[in-house]
Amino acid sequence: MTEYGRGPGSEPWHPEDPLYGDGGWGGQQAQAGPQSPYDGQPQHYPQAPQYGNWSQEQQPGYEGQQNQYYDGSGRPQFDQQFAGHPQQQFHQGGWDATGTHGQVPYAADPGDPYGQQPVAYGGEQPDFYGTEDAYPPPEPPGRRRPEPEAEPEPTGEEEHAPPAGGGDEDDEEHELQSRRERRGKGKKPAKSKKRRTGCACMVVVLVFGGGLGGVGYFGYKFYQNRFGTAPDYAGEGISATVTVEIPKGAGGWEIGRRLKEAGVVKSAEAFVHAQGQTPGGDGIQAGAYLLKKEMSAGSAVKMMLDPRSQNNVVVTEGERNSAVYAAIDKQLELPSGSTKKIARKQYKTLGVPTWAQNNSTIMDPLEGFLWPATYPAAKGMKPEAVLKQMVTQAKQKYAAYGLDDKARKLGLNDAFELVTVASLVQAEGKTHDDFRKMAEVVFNRLKPTNTETNRLLQFDSTYNYLLGKSNIHISEKEINSNPSPYNTYTHKGLPPGPIGNPGEDALKATLNPTHDGWIYFVATDGTNNTEFAKTYAEFQELKDKFNASSGN
Repeated sequence: MTEYGRGPGSEPWHPEDPLYGDGGWGGQQAQAGPQSPYDGQPQHYPQAPQYGNWSQEQQPGYEGQQNQYYDGSGRPQFDQQFAGHPQQQFHQGGWDATGTHGQVPYAADPGDPYGQQPVAYGGEQPDFYGTEDAYPPPEPPGRRRPEPEAEPEPTGEEEHAPPAGGGDEDDEEHELQSRRERRGKGKKPAKSKKRRTGCACMVVVLVFGGGLGGVGYFGYKFYQNRFGTAPDYAGEGISATVTVEIPKGAGGWEIGRRLKEAGVVKSAEAFVHAQGQTPGGDGIQAGAYLLKKEMSAGSAVKMMLDPRSQNNVVVTEGERNSAVYAAIDKQLELPSGSTKKIARKQYKTLGVPTWAQNNSTIMDPLEGFLWPATYPAAKGMKPEAVLKQMVTQAKQKYAAYGLDDKARKLGLNDAFELVTVASLVQAEGKTHDDFRKMAEVVFNRLKPTNTETNRLLQFDSTYNYLLGKSNIHISEKEINSNPSPYNTYTHKGLPPGPIGNPGEDALKATLNPTHDGWIYFVATDGTNNTEFAKTYAEFQELKDKFNASSGN
């Protein structure tokens, strides 16, 4: 086999060495040795174009190294490393007489500034392939596989091939274009920044302007209230009248607004100013007022302070429904009995609590559910509208106290019975202290262990409610002859339902009775002074005291 050395004085090639020397293909042919696989026939290769008969040493700019080896085809392969222009790495030259493959470089372009520059990286690196420094050891030439080309890592920018001309102007233009593209990549146009800046400025201007506008508005209002003259009518108004409802807790501005909407005054500002200038002007109460239209603010304030202009119905503590119905009829200028009929027919639609009861023994299903307070009631209003206000107030109050749970703790069945007890306390008691003691009397008499009255309440108030009267002088014969369940002298336990509308004080006392053992009471003066006793003997003494004061 023919051996190719690395030049004069080099070591002969070893059969297992896949590489050839660093001197290229132009070394001297080795001495004949073992039989060549080509049977001594010369090896022929395709004739490459000749660009002169230069040897390797004659090639200008040749600064790299060339490694040659045989692959399975029997043709020498080249592993070339050049440090010249990239275009010169793959150009072939001719064959010299010694079998050297001459490399003929293209002439460098005078306009190319990179034509004769050495490669910046890798040009001078030693080749460790086939040495002990290589890892893993190389495979024989026949088993080698071409290495896959490494895919370039994405840089986020488009790569551009160098311009064909390679001129300075083209390079400069290409450089400027690349810069413009890189500057535009991943960024919004400059207009968007300007737009955002403009929007931010607009928001600041609007907020600042709105703040100034608000300050200016309230400043103007303050100036008007202090120094300006608010729009106002003159005189005591025209003949046309209107009813204006003022809710509980309404202040001067709210009252003035309602009067302006009803056409009574010309502006709320004028009313507030007049109210402040009128002695006692802040004493206007909630209710319905019958007023004239187009009144001066001062006239309106004076008229609202006059009780005769008020159109209200007042429910007092302990008042029965029959008296409330009559007051509503009078205030609304309706025939007598009109409100009572509506109450009986529409009580379910007026908003009573779900635990409210109605049966054949209950005289009025709304008794106890018209909360004591002042309510607007003027001509033109419907009775059911006035009643609904009263029932709504009672329902809210009872719900706030949680009557169902507290009733069971007090030994009662439900909230309805608790309201009934409160109505008895309200009817029989006179003061707050009386209320708490009276509540204990009721609960003690309802106990199954009561041996003093045997669970009989024996209250005159329940019998008077039955008759629709308020007479405390009831004969024993009369009492014993009436079989009504409201007669607590003959019927044990509570009456069928409340006997009036208890107030908040009586309700609180019912929920918090005394625990002193009171079971008897007597109004010793017949009206206001109520005294209590724990035994029947003490009760007889109180009764004698009452008879003495009343002349019996």
